[in-house]
Amino acid sequence: MTRHVIIGGGPAGIAALETIRVLAGQAASITLISDEPAYARMALPYYLARDIAEGQVLIGDQAYFARQGVEARLGVRVQQVDTQARTLTLSDGGMVSFDTLLIATGASPQRPPIPGIDQEGVYTFWTLDDARTVIAKGHGTPEAVLIGAGFIGFIVLNAMAKLGWKLSVVELEDHVLPRMLDAQGAKAVEGWLRARGVVLQTGCHVREIARSGSGKLSLALSTGATLTADLVIVATGIRPNVEFLRGSGITIDEGVVVDDRMQTSIPGIYAAGDVAAGPDLLSGAPGGGPLRTAIHAIQPTAVDHGRIAGANMAGREVRYPGSLLMNVLDVLKLHCASFGRWQEAGREVTVVYNPTRPLYRKYVWEDDRLVGALFVGPSEDVTLLNDVGMAKGLIQTKQSLGAWAKYVRAHPTDLRRAYVGSGVANTLIQRTLLGAPARDRAYRVGGVQPPPWHKAPHALLVGTRPARYTELKPTPTPGIGKST
Repeated sequence: MTRHVIIGGGPAGIAALETIRVLAGQAASITLISDEPAYARMALPYYLARDIAEGQVLIGDQAYFARQGVEARLGVRVQQVDTQARTLTLSDGGMVSFDTLLIATGASPQRPPIPGIDQEGVYTFWTLDDARTVIAKGHGTPEAVLIGAGFIGFIVLNAMAKLGWKLSVVELEDHVLPRMLDAQGAKAVEGWLRARGVVLQTGCHVREIARSGSGKLSLALSTGATLTADLVIVATGIRPNVEFLRGSGITIDEGVVVDDRMQTSIPGIYAAGDVAAGPDLLSGAPGGGPLRTAIHAIQPTAVDHGRIAGANMAGREVRYPGSLLMNVLDVLKLHCASFGRWQEAGREVTVVYNPTRPLYRKYVWEDDRLVGALFVGPSEDVTLLNDVGMAKGLIQTKQSLGAWAKYVRAHPTDLRRAYVGSGVANTLIQRTLLGAPARDRAYRVGGVQPPPWHKAPHALLVGTRPARYTELKPTPTPGIGKST
């Protein structure tokens, strides 16, 4: 019986676990080792905002592991990997042998060297224990300062805003969300936040955190300004959890380097999720060529990584086309999305901008291919439309749009015709990651199952089009020409 061992109980590890069990059946031994419960980190802000209960953060429990026939060793940490003996040394003194191994240990928050950062009242918001601590401290309407205005920080910001907290943000870069939005998109977000009472301090850093006589925290900024707070959330980036792999012989370059099978430099050892530097979908040279590796620390990529790794661990030869850099974010009901190579200078761009709503779209072109896109606007102009998903699909397929590229440049708010007419929709609906439709998760909170989804109507929609299709008038997004 093949011994499969998975380190990490996040989305990547759980996706691999279920894939192995489906493909290998019961003719496989699966052991999961994790120092935390199995949960989805991206659900924590919704727990903080009281949108969900703590149980809904979980993506597996002991009953689930028993049904899956998995030995779950929770609360222990892997201290060493011996790739020659194929053994793991655990923090409780135990040892585990493996035939195949998946490293899905995720990442940890970085804490900048600020004097006073380690005192009571200053927290990261990364683990389930972090969330419990902040919830316990956040009674009433506290003043909170967020250090770091990136994607992770803003998910937490949105949760705190729902609770009515008084919020301030400090960001080292010149604008908020610097790795998700360009300056113009960020300007729209900053205006939206200031209009809703959020204090923004960009282009500066925190020099010191001290405790004032009143018991509040006092943050001295590099600008000379001072902010007070009841609690501080530090969200200044993450780093892959690779320290325990030092000396193992596994190649590490920031993260664990993997190929398109999610295999590391050691045969039979794989990596997935935030710890893995995997193939970047858009990094190859025009016309083909090898893909560079990159860490795309988002849950959809982690799940894809886990499924690809699990399939290969189970003996299938499945290759990964590469992950797409993408983020979708709610900022106090102003929705933002970015996909692909949106920040590359020197390329042709198509822009739509309505500063009073605000509404912003930006498409980045490589000849007649869409390679990047940004969206900022109220939900009815962004995520409640199909345009965000269609832009992602146009980029993800890397398909030449021909005459449809000219159409999108002339009608940037009408992606629908290009998406269907160019054949991208029909291409995507036939694609699967593992060569077959994905199965529903085996774990459901309270056993509640979602209704079945039938593809047939969608196939009809994207596989056909009416005569004189291109003569139909484009339908602009609701936000064009509106001020509120």
